[in-house]
Amino acid sequence: MLRKMFVIFGASDILWMVFAVSQASQIDIFPSESKIFAQIGDSVSLTCSTTGCESPSLSWRTQIDSPLNGKVKTEGTTSTLIMDPVSFEDEHQYLCTAICKDKKLEKAIRVEIYSFSKDPEIHLSSPPEVGKPVTVTCSVPDVYPFERLEIELLKGNRPMKVQDFLEPSEKKAQETKSLDVTFSPTDEDIGTALVCQATLHIYDDDSPPKVRKTTKELEVYISPKDTAISVNPSTRLQEGDSVTMTCTSAGLPAPRILWSKKLDNGNLQLLSENATLTLISMRAEDSGIYVCEGNNPVGKDRKEVKLIVQEKNFTVEISPGPQIAAQVGDSVVLTCDVRDCESPSFSWRTLIDSPLNGNVRSEGSKSMLTLSPVSFENEHFYLCTVMCGQKKLEKRIQVKPYSFPSDPEIEMSGPLVSGNPVTVSCRVPNVYPSDRLEIELFKGESIMMNKTFSKDVSKKALETKSLEKTFIPTTEDIGNVLVCLARLPIDEMEFELKQRQSTQTLYVNVAPRDTTILVSPSSILEEGSSVNMTCSSNGLPAPKILWSRQLSNGDLQPISENATLSFMSTKMEDSGIYVCEGINQAGTSRKEVNLIIQVAPKDIQLTAFPSESVKEGDTVIISCTCGNVPPTLIILKKKAETGYTVLKSTGGAYTIHRAQLEDAGVYQCESKNEVGSQLRSLTLDVKGRESNKDYFSPELLVLYCASSLIIPAIGMIIYFARRANMTGSYSLVEAQKVC
Repeated sequence: MLRKMFVIFGASDILWMVFAVSQASQIDIFPSESKIFAQIGDSVSLTCSTTGCESPSLSWRTQIDSPLNGKVKTEGTTSTLIMDPVSFEDEHQYLCTAICKDKKLEKAIRVEIYSFSKDPEIHLSSPPEVGKPVTVTCSVPDVYPFERLEIELLKGNRPMKVQDFLEPSEKKAQETKSLDVTFSPTDEDIGTALVCQATLHIYDDDSPPKVRKTTKELEVYISPKDTAISVNPSTRLQEGDSVTMTCTSAGLPAPRILWSKKLDNGNLQLLSENATLTLISMRAEDSGIYVCEGNNPVGKDRKEVKLIVQEKNFTVEISPGPQIAAQVGDSVVLTCDVRDCESPSFSWRTLIDSPLNGNVRSEGSKSMLTLSPVSFENEHFYLCTVMCGQKKLEKRIQVKPYSFPSDPEIEMSGPLVSGNPVTVSCRVPNVYPSDRLEIELFKGESIMMNKTFSKDVSKKALETKSLEKTFIPTTEDIGNVLVCLARLPIDEMEFELKQRQSTQTLYVNVAPRDTTILVSPSSILEEGSSVNMTCSSNGLPAPKILWSRQLSNGDLQPISENATLSFMSTKMEDSGIYVCEGINQAGTSRKEVNLIIQVAPKDIQLTAFPSESVKEGDTVIISCTCGNVPPTLIILKKKAETGYTVLKSTGGAYTIHRAQLEDAGVYQCESKNEVGSQLRSLTLDVKGRESNKDYFSPELLVLYCASSLIIPAIGMIIYFARRANMTGSYSLVEAQKVC
C-alpha cells in the first residue's frame, strides 16, 4: 500500500503527520496529536513529507492566512517550515497542502507558545536572625501564559504557601510572577532548606506539566554577645615590656574580631583583625584604652581594657656607626634612634656649626638627617641632640666622602696585531681621594705594571687616574686576559667595595701570510676548457679572500669573494693576470697568477700586392697575417712539381722582384701553434710582355751589374756546401715568423 507522510517536529517535540493514499484514497494519521508546544526563543521545524507521489506540489499557510514568520525549504517530496526563534507571532494553526496531479491533500497542526526558561529565584529581605521577622520572596521570571502558573514555597518538607495566577492576561507578554512569605526564624531553622517550586500547566490532557524549582539553605544568624578580653601578663606594664590580649565573642556565624585603640578624640584606630593582639617593646605612648569588637552580618558587641605603660630611662643610638664613608653623589641617611622615651625632641648640628647641607625628618623615636647628594661639603662630625623631658643626651658621627663609583676602563691604542707595539690604558674615573688609589695591570697571572698617586692638598675634586703600558702582543697572548685592578683603601668603608676590577680578553690579530693559489688543471689552457683557481691564506682572524682581475692600466677589478674562482668554459678574453688577496684587520697579502687561454690559428689572411695578376717584370709582395693570441708560427710556401718549397719570408711577407713567368703558381700560408694549424692559398698569375717591343728598365741595368758579383759568390757557396756535406753539417731552409 502506497503511503504519504508529513513529519512535523520542534525542539524536543516531534509530530509525524501521515497522509495515506491508497487505491481507495484512504488517509491514515500517526500519531493522532494535532498540537505542539514551542518555547519562546527556541527553534521549531515543521516537516511535511509525502510518499507515493513522484512530483508533489507542497505549500504552507496559516489557517487565518497570516504571515508565516518562518522560512520554507522544499526538496523533492519534503517541505520544512522553520521558525527560528519562536515568538508570539508564531502561535497559529498551520496547514500543509500537497497537490499530486488532480488530487489535493491537507494536514493541519497547531503551534502553541509558552515561556518557562528560567528557574525560580529566592530572595530574603534581610539576613535571617533568630526571633526577627524576615520576608522570603520566590519569583519566576519571564513566564507565559502565567494564568497556568502555580508557585509553592516550602521550608524543609513543610509547605509555607501556594499561589495560583488565574486572572487572564490582557496581552501576550512574558511576565515575572512572585510569592511572598514572612516568618520569624528559630534555632530549629538552622540548616533548613527553602524550596521554591514553579509549575506551568501547558498541556490540556493528562501529560505532566513543566516544573522548575530552586533550593536555598537557610542561614540563621545570632548577633554577637558575651564578648570577653583576657590580658597577659597584666594591664600595668613598664616601657620595653610586651603584652598579649585575647578576645572572644559568641554568635552565629562566628563573629569577626577587630582590635582598636581609642584615640584622644574618641575615634578608634584599627590595629588588628586577629583574636589575639600582641604589643612588643611597649612605650609610654602605648598607654590607653584598647577595644575588642565582635561583629557578624546581624550585629556587633564590644569590650574595653585599659593599659598603663610606665617610663624608663632613655638611650640614644646613632647609625650607621660612629663614622661612615659616603660615596659622592649617593644619598646617605644618618639615623638618631631613642629608646625608653615617650616623646623625645631632636636637633642636628655639625661640630664646627657649619651648615648641615641636608634635610632633617623626625618621626616618633627616630630622627633622620638625609645628605643627598653627598658632596665634599658634607665632610664633618655631625651631632644628634635628644631631649626627653628634662633629660638631654648627645651622640655624634663622622662622615668621610669618597668617590669610587665604577669599574676601571681598559682601552687599547689600536687593534692587537702580532708583532706590532700597542699601548693599553687602564682608567679609573671620578675617584676621590686619589692619593689612596692603587692601580695594577695584569696579563694572565703576571703583573705588568702598578701605580700609586700623590696627594694634592690644594683641592678637593673628583679625578680620573690612569696607568699606561706598551707591549708587543704575540700569538701566545691569544685568549689571555688583561686584568685592571683598582684599590681604594678606606678603613671605615664596610658597606662598599674596596676594590674594583675589569677584564678584557686578548684577541691578537695575525696579518695574512703564506697566500697561495692552486690552479687546476693548469694556468695554460685551450679555449673552452674549465679551470678552478683556489686561493688560501693564513692569518687571525681567518683572512677574507678577494679575487680581482688586473686591468690594462694596472687597476684591480674585484670579481669574487669566494676562495675558489671557477671558469666553466674559458674564452680567449679570459686570459690575463688574476690577483688573490687575503684580508683581515691586521693587513693584506696577495698572490697573482697569469691565466693563458690558447686558441687554434684563425683569421689568416693571404694577399698579393698589388694584385694576384701581374705582368712580367713587376714587383709582387705576398703577405700572410694572423690575429692569434698566443703567437703562431707562419710558414710561406710555393707549390712545385715535387711538393711545396718553403720561401724565405720576412715578417710574414715574401717579395718577388721583377716577376718572371716561372713565378706564377700556387702560394700557400701555414699558421700553426700548440693547439692547431690553419692553411690559406692563392694563385699568382704572371703575364708576359709583348715581344716586338724593346724593353729596358733601370732594374735590368742593376741586374747586369750584380751578375758579375753573384756568379763568383755562387761558386764559393757550392764549394763550402760540398765541404759541409763531407763533415756532416746541415743548413736551415725554412724561415719563420712570429705574429
